[in-house]
Amino acid sequence: MTEADGDTTEAAGGRRIAVLGEMLELGDESVEAHREVGRMAAENGVDLVVTVGNALAKQLALAAGAAGVPDIAMVGDNATAAAYLKSIIRPGDVVLVKASRGGQLWQIAQELTGQPVTSL
Repeated sequence: MTEADGDTTEAAGGRRIAVLGEMLELGDESVEAHREVGRMAAENGVDLVVTVGNALAKQLALAAGAAGVPDIAMVGDNATAAAYLKSIIRPGDVVLVKASRGGQLWQIAQELTGQPVTSL
């Protein structure tokens, strides 16, 4: 894609980074849903997936890697994710942060943008 297509990531030389937490409200479909999100990250050209959480986050990360995402990082909590991202983000990178509300991943976005970190 080019800038004319509305995608400036490639033109700017930045990476697509998806910070993905566990979706906690899915019940019996939870494992497969997390795997599907990992596959979708690959299909959408994500360069780095950072998963936040435990067993379900691991399923997401494994599926993303198997589907072709070149770089995967797994962390257990929001503070670790924010610290890791601060150490690797470069100008031009685009970061998506997404999870269920219970994961409170907005804390990562707040930390990265210099806002006060809030909780539920």
